[in-house]
Amino acid sequence: MPLQTIEPRRLYRQIADQLRALVEGGEFAPGARLPAERELAWQLGVSRPSVREALIALEVEGLVEVRMGSGIYVREVATGGVRQPVTAEPPLETIRAREVIESELAARAASTMKAAQLRGLREAIRLMEQEAAAGQLPTQGDRLFHLRIAEASGNTVLTRIVAELFDERHNPLFEQLGSHFENSDSWALAVAEHRAVAEAIAARSPDEAREAMSLHLARSHDRFTASWHEPAPKAPRRRDAQGASRRAG
Repeated sequence: MPLQTIEPRRLYRQIADQLRALVEGGEFAPGARLPAERELAWQLGVSRPSVREALIALEVEGLVEVRMGSGIYVREVATGGVRQPVTAEPPLETIRAREVIESELAARAASTMKAAQLRGLREAIRLMEQEAAAGQLPTQGDRLFHLRIAEASGNTVLTRIVAELFDERHNPLFEQLGSHFENSDSWALAVAEHRAVAEAIAARSPDEAREAMSLHLARSHDRFTASWHEPAPKAPRRRDAQGASRRAG
């Protein structure tokens, strides 16, 4: 028998395939609730974020349904109704990768960003606010903000990497995850965190800029890993948000 090509599989995909096999084998009947994330992570010997990504993949495929405040339930699926396995980049790993790269870029921007570039950074925040006020996801302003920090490095490769990592938020896993946890309150928190980064860069403080960007992306990760049983985080009153920005920046 000829040798078969070996394809590395992402961890969330390996977890999803195990759960999918259990469902299709009748271990969990339609309408049954799956074990809690914490229990699945313990049984599989993996992290809870990896389990979260696997469950989101199964939801995109139509095999399970996430009911916020209740749990994850097996769906009643007609024959041939389940989609092919999703193989998109894992959202939570992507955010962690961005944290590593963009924290250092923010620190560098605090030393290299020119006045005109800083004005452009603040314009990106205003665009985020305008998009949010119009009831839209403020992703255009968000993308512009992160790209302008990368561009201040003068390194086109790093700028391209930041753009590619940001654009992963449009993959099916990221969009499905966002549908559960992104709302006007979570975006208000994110805008305040962007202001903190901009203020640290404007203050020419590499350490504070690095910390502010790291904190922003770490909190983004936390917002996507909140308990299914908890409501999405609420934004503080504007005065509190500004105070938090000053402390972080």
